Amino acid sequence: MVQVQQVAVEMEERNRPVAADILNFIDGKFVKGGSGTTFPNIDPATGRETGRVHEATREDVDRAVAAAKRALTGPWGKMTTAERIRLIAAVADEIERRSEDFLDAEVADTGKPRAVAAHIDVPRGASNFRMFADIVTTLPTESFGTPTPDGSGAINYAVRKPKGVIAVVCPWNFPLLLMTWKVGPALACGNTVIVKPSEETPRTAALLGEVMDAVGMPAGVYNVVHGFGPGAAGEFLTAHPDVDAITFTGETGTGQAIMKQAAVGVRDISFELGGKNPAIVFADADLEKAAEGISRAAFLNSGQVCLGTERVYVEQSVFEPFVAKLAAAARALKPGNKGDPHYLGPMISEDHRQKVLGYYERAIAEGAIAVTGGGVPDVDAAAAGGFWVEPTIWTGLAHDSTVMREEIFGPCCGIIPFDTEDDAISWANDTDYGLSATVWTENLSRAHRVAAAMSVGVCWVNCWFLRDLRTAFGGSGQSGIGREGGAHSLEFYTELENICVKL
Repeated sequence: MVQVQQVAVEMEERNRPVAADILNFIDGKFVKGGSGTTFPNIDPATGRETGRVHEATREDVDRAVAAAKRALTGPWGKMTTAERIRLIAAVADEIERRSEDFLDAEVADTGKPRAVAAHIDVPRGASNFRMFADIVTTLPTESFGTPTPDGSGAINYAVRKPKGVIAVVCPWNFPLLLMTWKVGPALACGNTVIVKPSEETPRTAALLGEVMDAVGMPAGVYNVVHGFGPGAAGEFLTAHPDVDAITFTGETGTGQAIMKQAAVGVRDISFELGGKNPAIVFADADLEKAAEGISRAAFLNSGQVCLGTERVYVEQSVFEPFVAKLAAAARALKPGNKGDPHYLGPMISEDHRQKVLGYYERAIAEGAIAVTGGGVPDVDAAAAGGFWVEPTIWTGLAHDSTVMREEIFGPCCGIIPFDTEDDAISWANDTDYGLSATVWTENLSRAHRVAAAMSVGVCWVNCWFLRDLRTAFGGSGQSGIGREGGAHSLEFYTELENICVKL
C-alpha cells in the first residue's frame, strides 16, 4: 500500500520513481506534520531537491510515543514469542521482496554506489530482523536451586521482559542498516519503537513503515518521526518522559547531549559514537593485502564510516612501498562518475563537504604532504552540483596534529612511519576514542599480542569490516557506551526479573 505521492526521478542505471513527499508514520498511518512544515530532501550526488520531508512537531512526537505505549498492552503485547517472531521474519521477507525499492531510496538519500548498497545496506536490513528473531528464541536465562534454613529450598529463575518504548535515533551514513540493527532486536524482544532518522536520509525509515503495514504489524509498534535535533523532533523524542530507553549511533557531541536528557528519569542508553581508528602495518605484512584492505577502510562510503581508518602507522622499512600502493588505490577511485566501477560517492551534504575540506586545508597548514588528492575533483556536468571531495592521503604529519586527532569522516588518512612495536601500540591507543583498529601482520604471535593490546571495541587482523552479527560490537572512551550484536543487544532491550519460589 503506497502511502506517499510519487514523482518520476531518474535513478542510477534505472528509471524508477521515488517518493516526492516523505511522511511521518505514526500509529500505523502515514501523516503530515502537525505544523505543515516541510524541508527539502537533497540528492548529494547532484545537489538537487528530490522531495519534501514532513517535519514532526512536539505534538506529533507525543502521539507517536503514546501509540507505542498503547501497543505494549495491545495485540503486540499479547503475542507469544513464536507469533512475534513469525511477524518479524515476514518483515525480513518483505524487505527482500522490495529490495529494489529500498535500493532506490538508499541511493537517492546518500548518493553511494548502488553496488555498495546492494551488497551491504539492503541485505543487512533484512538479516538484522531475521538474525535477532532467531536469537531471541534460543537465548537462555539463569536458574538456581537455593538452600533455605528449613531445608525445603527455593528456586530462583530469571525471566526477560521488554524494556518498553525505545527511541531509535539513527545516523545518515548507513541509514537502513544501522536503523534495523536497532529496530530488529528491539521488536524481537517485544518492545515498541519510535525511529528518528537523520534529516539527511529519511527515505528508508519511511519505506519500512510500508513494509510494517504490508505484513500486518499492529499499529504503534513501529513509528517514524522526521526532523532535526535540538529544539526539534530529536530532542522532543529523547527528552520524552514516556520513552524508556534511547539507542543512538552518531557523533560524540550529540551523544553527550542525549545522555544529559536521558539522565532525567534515569532512562537507559546505548551509544555507538565517533572514532579515529588506527591501522598498524608491520613489515612482515602482505602489503598488497594490507593496501587493499586499508583502501577500503579509508575510502568505502567516501570515508563516511564510523569504523573507517583515518590513522595509518607503517613500519619504517616498508613505509615508502606501502604509501605508493595505497596512493595507487586512491587514484583509481572516480568521484562523480557513476558509470565507473570505481565510482566514489559524495559527502552527505554541502555542510559536511566544507567540514572535510576545512580539514584538508588544516592538514597542509600543519605540514602535511598530500600524496594524492586534497581538494575538489573535476566531475561531469550531471554531477556538478554534488558534494564531492577527492580521496586524500597525507604523509609528513606529526602524531599529535589536528587531522591525526580529530574525526574527519571523509575519504582521507594520514600515514606515519614507526620503528618498534611498542611505538605503534602506543600511538594507536593515544586517542580519546576506542571504536576499532586493524592490525596487518603475517606473524601469528604478533597478531594476537598486538590485537589484544588495542583499546578498542573491535580489532580486525588482516581484514576490515568482516562482521559476525552475533559478536559484541561497540566502543570504549568517547566511542560509545554498551555493546550491540547477538545476545548483547538483547541485554539492552530487555529487563531481567528474578522470581524466587519457596518450595
